[in-house]
Amino acid sequence: MTQVLIVVESVGSAETTTIVSALERAISVGSSTSLETTDVKVISASDLSVDAGIVGVHLLCPLTLSVPEKLVFPAQTLYAACRDVAGLRKQLEAWQYITGDGTFWLPIVLTAKGALYGEVIGSAQGADLVNAASASGYIQPVHLSDYQRQPLYALGQRLLRSLNALPAVYLMQFGWQDGAVCFDRLFPFPAAPAIASLKVQTPDLFACHWACLTGQPLLDLTIR
Repeated sequence: MTQVLIVVESVGSAETTTIVSALERAISVGSSTSLETTDVKVISASDLSVDAGIVGVHLLCPLTLSVPEKLVFPAQTLYAACRDVAGLRKQLEAWQYITGDGTFWLPIVLTAKGALYGEVIGSAQGADLVNAASASGYIQPVHLSDYQRQPLYALGQRLLRSLNALPAVYLMQFGWQDGAVCFDRLFPFPAAPAIASLKVQTPDLFACHWACLTGQPLLDLTIR
């Protein structure tokens, strides 16, 4: 039996419930072809033990950066780097990038064979929310020109390489300043904006995350 431990910021909020349900559904579908059963548990970060044996027993799926700093797991260093937003911005400034607040997210699906880039997600605040996808407060796709896409892809690729990123779904938060990319931060998991991909992208970002964590192949991302 595969034991999966989903770690969240707090249990019970509507947003967390949607995210966890989406990942649980992805796990169920992704495990349906396996002879091995999968047991999924959800725990808040504050209740997570730093017991060294926890990773050996469970497949850890943190959906928050607030994991204990002393918790030893494969992505420990990566999560620490993403948690240090100021430090990550300083690194990007050394690369001559602008940094600051952003309201867009570039999904990067990093598989064992390379990266797939999803359509950009934007904040739907203040927009006319006309469908279930945007009702979450986020909307996908935000259409960009190739001229806008290429610098984003280049930045995402360079950033993940510098962090020795493991296969997973990443959301790179960014904005624009005078037409240039403005880096905000990086999430090493499908954070709240990924909700916009449900019923919009195939496979959705939660299904992609589970596929990456378990080494299942992903060939393409499509918008319905």
